[in-house]
Amino acid sequence: MKSFAALALAILLTPAAQAQHQTLTLIPDASQVHITLNTNHELVNGTFHLQSGTINFDPAIPKLSGSITVLAATGNTGSPARDKRMNNEILKASQFTNITFEPKSYTGTIPPTGDTTLQVTGIFTLLGTPHEITIPMQVHLDPTNVFAKAHFTIPYVQWGLKDPSLLIWKAEKNVTIDLTLSGHLTK
Repeated sequence: MKSFAALALAILLTPAAQAQHQTLTLIPDASQVHITLNTNHELVNGTFHLQSGTINFDPAIPKLSGSITVLAATGNTGSPARDKRMNNEILKASQFTNITFEPKSYTGTIPPTGDTTLQVTGIFTLLGTPHEITIPMQVHLDPTNVFAKAHFTIPYVQWGLKDPSLLIWKAEKNVTIDLTLSGHLTK
């Protein structure tokens, strides 16, 4: 009987048993979505506004849920004419108002505090069409806050967006995205 009680206590004290459901709520004004598109004439840099984001997880289980939402019409590259074309013709923002990422799982370890690298797999929805993607993320956790950075490429033309190339102005068929996310952690 004593050995059973000792075994039960040992199981209860393992990290998996101590882990619990947590929610990361992103702070839109403290987060940034930056894009880079290479063309034969210039490097186009721009930003989008993060509308909202909530990610639910249990550090002991490599499953995620929630959603990160970016407003499609907030694309800003510093050129009003280019932004109008991007938002109206390429992103079709009046029809597809949101660009979303729904995380589903991760590989790596989520520590209680400190730095970690995760591979986050989920569904990136663009023009209403879902695409599975794995995004590498550098994450820093403290007891109540999370800071994350990601750098990845989206094959936007392959995913159905219009190629923005015009006459002699040619754009690459991939866009690079740099995310800087900041949020509060609750249990």
